Amino acid sequence: MFGVPRFFDVGSNVAFLAAGVIGLAIVAMRRTAFASTAERWPYVALFAGLVLTSAGSAYYHLAPDNARLVWDRLPITTTLAGLLLSQVADRIGVRTANALLIPAIVVGAATVWYWRASDNLVPYGIAQGYAAIATLWIALAFPSRYTCGSYIYWAFAWFVIAKVCETYDQAIYRMLEVVSGHTLKHLAAAAAGFVVCAMLARRTVRTERASP
Repeated sequence: MFGVPRFFDVGSNVAFLAAGVIGLAIVAMRRTAFASTAERWPYVALFAGLVLTSAGSAYYHLAPDNARLVWDRLPITTTLAGLLLSQVADRIGVRTANALLIPAIVVGAATVWYWRASDNLVPYGIAQGYAAIATLWIALAFPSRYTCGSYIYWAFAWFVIAKVCETYDQAIYRMLEVVSGHTLKHLAAAAAGFVVCAMLARRTVRTERASP
């Protein structure tokens, strides 16, 4: 459409860009969303990853091949590392989260380069699954120091929807005859980012009522 090949797979990446830019703006401007400046870094990684995913995914879908797919998958690992460690910062410890942030990004990137060198996608898939499951487990096991902590469950739900759309890509296209499951995957994954934006926009530090 409009001279753009695979128009919907390319154009749907605008949703990632919007979620990333809005998220970075909230992190930069809304001081009450964080008890300390150090807590912002995992969220910076998350939203910067979404912005880079928008560019990398659009670049890949314009002319799909493995060389371009590297630049699609690399920022996804950064986004997932940021999401996981944002919950570590909110619920376990800020120092722990920040200490693990760079190593987590490096490990995620290493799985992408390993796939590129060996054509073995297993480590990348494990890293994605671990980040998602660990994020959910931390949310269930540890209370957030902030209000609106339950929003993370809605973000996880959108992540699951995205994976379902990806799995049934062609079946969804045959059913709808307009967009594929992959396009809907982009929109569902971006929706998870918007949920995190809403969480940060509304939350405040949780205050415990003092005992008599």
